[in-house]
Amino acid sequence: MPYDVVVVGNAGVDTNVYLPGQDIDFSVEANFTQNIDCIGQAGAYASRGYASLGLKVGFIGAVGADVNGAWIRQTLTHQDIGTEGLFLDPAGTSRSINIMYKDGRRKNFYDGKSHMTLKAPMEIARKMFEGSRLIHFNIPNWARDLLTAAKNSGARIAADIQDVVDPADAYRQDFIRESDFIFFSAANHANPEPLMQRFWALNPRLEIIAGMGAQGCTVGVNAAVRHYPALALDLPIVDTNGAGDALAVGYLTARLFDGAPPEESALRGQLAARYTCAQKASSDQLITREILNGYLWQERHG
Repeated sequence: MPYDVVVVGNAGVDTNVYLPGQDIDFSVEANFTQNIDCIGQAGAYASRGYASLGLKVGFIGAVGADVNGAWIRQTLTHQDIGTEGLFLDPAGTSRSINIMYKDGRRKNFYDGKSHMTLKAPMEIARKMFEGSRLIHFNIPNWARDLLTAAKNSGARIAADIQDVVDPADAYRQDFIRESDFIFFSAANHANPEPLMQRFWALNPRLEIIAGMGAQGCTVGVNAAVRHYPALALDLPIVDTNGAGDALAVGYLTARLFDGAPPEESALRGQLAARYTCAQKASSDQLITREILNGYLWQERHG
């Protein structure tokens, strides 16, 4: 049977370093922290997020011939995520170190191994794309080689272009040009609308969603922009890793698979993201349909 969604991107192992105080104490040699390894990075968070919401998911990404790669393969398989698209990175499985602050913020140190020079498994990808309704791209360099095959499959294409600094950044242009949906973090911009206008100039058909953290999210559809404030849920904020991926997964699941309008899709995406922020090292604890529906009921009925 075809996949509902195929996720294209990096999966790796994150080491999250949770600080006991407000910051690193550089006056001493040793800081005593809580350090947790988890399967992370955008491809893993997105594929596991869709699977947690009940969709049939395939994943295309590179891992090493090492213990971390085996851990990722085993975990995805256990969650019934298709792994025929996993291919080998000779430099090993990608890694991130995330310094985690008490308020959930992070400072990320990313080692993407060979992602700039790897070649994607083209024929396997074409077969995985056949019959899929959605192909969700993250942006390792090798992924751009699959954009044409994704477009030719007839599936809708979404890309998460991460924390944009310059909207004219050449690295992201292929993904913006070929997508139907674009997600990005507005962490570097107080107002995301000028970036959205630049993206529409390149690709007028885009539906654009900007994650704004504690300020909520902004959605642009047919050149009309609407801001949605952050949700006031009675949940702690302990770890923001994966929140942007959850926003995209919640939004697209609602929009494409449930036929929801943009405002409802934004609500579901924000609920998924907010729930993710309440979990420590959260990729094993992503929101399910049952939990999401419970929070939707609360939002509608107080």
